[in-house]
Amino acid sequence: MSTIPSEAETDNPRRWGMVFAAVWLFYLLNPLEAAWAKRDTVAGWVGVVATVLFAAIYLGAFFKLRWRREGTPFRVTPSPAIGLAAVSVEIALAVTVCVAIGQAGTATAVYIAVLGMISLPSVWAWACAASVAAATYGAGLVVDGWHADRGILFGTLVAALAIWGISQAINRNIEVLAVREENARLALEDERNRFARDLHDILGHSLTVITVKAELAQKLFDVDPARARAEVGDLERLSRDALADVRRAVEGYRELTLPGELARARMALEAAEIEARLPNSTDDVPSALRELFAWTIREGVTNVIRHSAARTCTVTLTPTSAEVADDGRGSEGVQVAGNGLHGLRERAAAAGATVVTSALDPGFSLKVVTT
Repeated sequence: MSTIPSEAETDNPRRWGMVFAAVWLFYLLNPLEAAWAKRDTVAGWVGVVATVLFAAIYLGAFFKLRWRREGTPFRVTPSPAIGLAAVSVEIALAVTVCVAIGQAGTATAVYIAVLGMISLPSVWAWACAASVAAATYGAGLVVDGWHADRGILFGTLVAALAIWGISQAINRNIEVLAVREENARLALEDERNRFARDLHDILGHSLTVITVKAELAQKLFDVDPARARAEVGDLERLSRDALADVRRAVEGYRELTLPGELARARMALEAAEIEARLPNSTDDVPSALRELFAWTIREGVTNVIRHSAARTCTVTLTPTSAEVADDGRGSEGVQVAGNGLHGLRERAAAAGATVVTSALDPGFSLKVVTT
């Protein structure tokens, strides 16, 4: 199925690069003209054919070596042998042109230097450019009928230097783009980790409470239908709250209040038949620490309900710390390296606080302390 190319595809800079490469072949008109002037001789026709082949191979090699995947370094070729072969063939044709028509054929030296720069590794490229420039200039000194041509020497070296500078600029831009892409990838990965952490913390707590209340309601259906209906009503409300929390997390809003989390903790602990010893006020907690302490209570109470088999749970708040302690099985019942505690440590580190876990006799303590 055919498609209409987009404007970006038709205005491809690589295509313009090919046009510019072809324009610079204008300087091969001089050896071509000199060869055409000898068209009544075999040498003249050899010069014409060799010059045309030289131009065609130069464009073909340029096309092959430059038409590559976007974002790759300037002089990296599919294989070093390809670049070396292209340069070798061009040198052979250049020598043929010079033998056939004379010094006019030295105009090919500039193209060989440029081709070497775009197709060979740096050391080889500079060796090629220097060798071609020296050989061309030296030939003007030793070949009968030729003269020292400083212009071709200067032009060959300057062309090589210009292409080298362009290659360095392109490679630096590629490196900058690669760094930007890596930074964007890391930022996206961090955001995914943050979202996964928040979703774990939100749903982990909510689903734990819902599970406990569902088990309680099932037990009460036969012995206390009225309370069972109340628990089912709580289940509906909790599920709606959990859905709202997930939506806020998806939208990027992490609205968590310390009084609200204490109220959730009391309800969850009562549903799990764990005595809740909670503070009556949160006025002493600084505003900057309220969200962190709310996450601490959520994670701590969730662990108590899930793992501790405790009879009591005590939450203690001070201006510099928040602690959730229980009288259960201690560290045996807590996944100290779990996702929830890992996420809490990240939040605490961002707020300049530390997470301290310790075994009690009996029980376990989770504490966040500002440093």
